[in-house]
Amino acid sequence: MADPQFIRTPLGEELVVLSKSDYEALVSAAELVSEDDADVAIYDRRKADLAEGRDEVLPEAVSQALMRGESRLKAIRKWRGLTQLDVAERAQVGQGYLSELENGQKRGTSETIAALASVLDVPLDWLS
Repeated sequence: MADPQFIRTPLGEELVVLSKSDYEALVSAAELVSEDDADVAIYDRRKADLAEGRDEVLPEAVSQALMRGESRLKAIRKWRGLTQLDVAERAQVGQGYLSELENGQKRGTSETIAALASVLDVPLDWLS
């Protein structure tokens, strides 16, 4: 890493000038830390579930998909071997809407989430 250049603005704010490669290395390192934080959060939630007596463990395939960054809804759907269209038709929602739910672009109503849990044959709290 090359030495950064420090610049002070007329208002006293300090700025740092880095090479593009140094900047990209810092961004990459920050992304790894963020990913590690997400993994720790998943672990902590699971430990809390066990401590509270909720011992319905997600299937390994679902857990692995979550670790790869898939949403829980998408991971469960794929684990059940269903397409978005299959689930959408059975839950009486649009396939596009289901896609938005899976991608986190929308949050479903409690009724929609309950219908999806029923179609996917999983406990409601797996999708809540």
